[in-house]
Amino acid sequence: MNKEKMKDSGIALDIALIHYPVINKTGETIGSAVTNLDLHDIARAARTFGVDHYYIVTPYTDQHTLVQEILDHWQTGYGATYNPARKTALDRVKIAGSLAEVITLVTAQRGQKPLLLTTSARAQKNSISYRETRRRIATREPILLLFGTAHGLAPELSETADYTLPPIESTTGYNHLSVRSAVSIILDRLLGVHEE
Repeated sequence: MNKEKMKDSGIALDIALIHYPVINKTGETIGSAVTNLDLHDIARAARTFGVDHYYIVTPYTDQHTLVQEILDHWQTGYGATYNPARKTALDRVKIAGSLAEVITLVTAQRGQKPLLLTTSARAQKNSISYRETRRRIATREPILLLFGTAHGLAPELSETADYTLPPIESTTGYNHLSVRSAVSIILDRLLGVHEE
């Protein structure tokens, strides 16, 4: 995809980092804690690749408070003047209590319900290729891309999604990337400039 074309046309891609419902290592549904690193690093990746909004999804009010305190520091506090580049990245961050709330917000913004894509470290039956996803992004189809924390999205989220992107795989057999790394790799695959 041409870099200038992407820059001029804009994209209709939003991402959401889900903290509930996700699973732990034994497969139980849990809620995970927001981390400062995920907040900053994913916001920077979102800004780099032109993602419109980066939603932090958690039902826990103490986590909302924590996220807002971090955002306030970097957007209106000392951090805004100390590191303007960080402020610009964090301007994309929004807090939501549930995925349903995010879908409602994105639908209102885009004028139609977004295509719901999930990510997983394991192959899923409802897979969509990166090539097809890039094609849909190029048509400006609204897309909401979900990433899971802990040990991944709870099954009910994957089951209700329209599609799931293929897992990030290597030749080593080791497949335990941080969500921050996975987001950056996937956004580069979808929105990056690559030699053909």
